[in-house]
Amino acid sequence: MADRRLLLQSGLAAAAVTTGLTGGLLLPRSAAAQSAPWPSRSVRLVVPFAPGGSSEIVARATAVELSKTLGQTVYVENKPGGGGNIAMGEVARADDQHTLILGHIGTLAVNPFIYDKLPFDTNRDFRQVTLLAKVPSLYVLHPEVPARDLKEFVALVRGKPGRLNYGSAGNGSAGHLAFEYLKMVGNLFILHVPYRGTGPQLTDLLAGRLDAAAVGAPTVIQHIKAGKLRCIATGSKERLPQLPEVPTVAEQGFPGFEMTQWYGLTAPATMAQAHIDKLAIEAAKAIRSVSARERLSADAAEAVGNTPAQFAAFVAQEQQRWKAVVARAKIKPD
Repeated sequence: MADRRLLLQSGLAAAAVTTGLTGGLLLPRSAAAQSAPWPSRSVRLVVPFAPGGSSEIVARATAVELSKTLGQTVYVENKPGGGGNIAMGEVARADDQHTLILGHIGTLAVNPFIYDKLPFDTNRDFRQVTLLAKVPSLYVLHPEVPARDLKEFVALVRGKPGRLNYGSAGNGSAGHLAFEYLKMVGNLFILHVPYRGTGPQLTDLLAGRLDAAAVGAPTVIQHIKAGKLRCIATGSKERLPQLPEVPTVAEQGFPGFEMTQWYGLTAPATMAQAHIDKLAIEAAKAIRSVSARERLSADAAEAVGNTPAQFAAFVAQEQQRWKAVVARAKIKPD
């Protein structure tokens, strides 16, 4: 009997070490962690690009509203470099339950097919939370380029193959993909000048050191309205209410053409399912809030907000689409 009591006491002691007390019941630590209030401190939202682009606008619009719905500060941290892979690698290793990253067409759907080896697996090491926004790509020129629309630009490029250039935020960036897609369907030869971020690229475009670019609408729409850049086409399915006089690429001789950048909320695979579920609901509320939608709409961006399963399925579809484009255009990293 004494041995039995000793065994029972030992078992309870071991259970006390490996369980937590919640509401008078003993639960495994993992269950206790999932049932604990979350977030318990500030949440870091990493943007894998330099400040100044569409990613910054989407991230900050989300962070402001998400801070209200979560009850904790959500702060944005830019960590550019390596086509977004530096930030992706860091977040893949995060296990603090309070680190997120802004998912992007480049980092989630393109980089896996551009880079031969990455220090993480895009599909294994990350979990999709919600698709935040879609941003149409605008094809813009410096005003001194003698082309009023896409048809004239195509004729100009074909008449001077290799003489004109376009800039992007870097190899594999959304702007790079958008222009390579146009080059592919239009059979164009125009030189690519990669930059380290949208900011420096835009500086040179406005100064006339670049001829053209494909840029997310939020970044350039005010420059277009001010006459500092000329928009010759939109990559959207339909004309934008903000630029009703600008025809789409599809309208100008390329039926079915569509080029839209997109941004979503992505978490490391180590994040608890309960946190993912809560975050998806609150992030969808945040991006669909009146103030966020007004902020995005002013820059021709569309707020979305969907479920983790829907976002994951969308990413899978985009990966198949861009795998083919990368192979055909032979896009390589810097």
